[in-house]
Amino acid sequence: MSDTSQGTENKVNVNASPQMDVSGIRIHKPVLVIDFATILGLLFAIGLILAAIVFGSGNAQFFNVPAVMIVVCGTIAVTSISYTGEELARAWKVISRAMFRRLQVPSIMARQLVEMAVLVRKHGPLVLSRIEGDVKKDPDLSRVVQYLVDGYSAPDIDLIMSQEIGALVERHQRSAGIVRRAAEIAPGMGLIGTLVGLVQMLAQLDDPSAIGPAMAVALLTTFYGAVLGTVILTPMAAKLERNSQEEALNRALIHTALVSMGKQESPRRLEHILNSLLPPSEKIQYFD
Repeated sequence: MSDTSQGTENKVNVNASPQMDVSGIRIHKPVLVIDFATILGLLFAIGLILAAIVFGSGNAQFFNVPAVMIVVCGTIAVTSISYTGEELARAWKVISRAMFRRLQVPSIMARQLVEMAVLVRKHGPLVLSRIEGDVKKDPDLSRVVQYLVDGYSAPDIDLIMSQEIGALVERHQRSAGIVRRAAEIAPGMGLIGTLVGLVQMLAQLDDPSAIGPAMAVALLTTFYGAVLGTVILTPMAAKLERNSQEEALNRALIHTALVSMGKQESPRRLEHILNSLLPPSEKIQYFD
């Protein structure tokens, strides 16, 4: 047998040996969770407003269909003018994650990446193909691990993942920007509704008994616009930005770890780098 064939055989034995122990690797599947902070905060804020209405004095009516149409439908319509249909369609998918999102704890992600790095340092990148079924629990991790298994170099992985993370952050920022834009428009639509109501009120000055109710209806649009913009849309945009930062952190951890594995660097060094990315409460200690 030639030296080349013998070297190939040794490489296969190292990377695909049946005796190789990969049982210690546990990939945690992201869990779909309900963001109770968002839901309870929204319900509590609206509940306070409703309580003030119910326990307030007088028989004022706080529901008016034309006012709702001007504020809600008007906000959606004006916001749509600023963006394309594709951007709005993608935004709705991202907005749904404000209440329902896939949770992947950064410290758990970092620990399992260090475990994978230890395995790659001992047996080479092809060993990751032996835990392919377990890695598929996390679609994002599975997709980028395949780069390493397919033989992509560390610079190639670095370039691809840098572009992917940049595109991810840009998409999320655009979606959060759409919601924030809607939050700016809602009070303005409320003001427009108020002006429409005032014009209608002034047209009835010959009937003093109609001035009060007409003025109340006119002010309702401002009320609806303030509630929609301040209580709902602005906090929603902030939550989307926060969720985007968390997802970008997990992607950055994967990015750093895959490049390190591609370079066959020390897992201990990788642990230190990952800890530099993690917040203090999430730092890991894999090695003694």
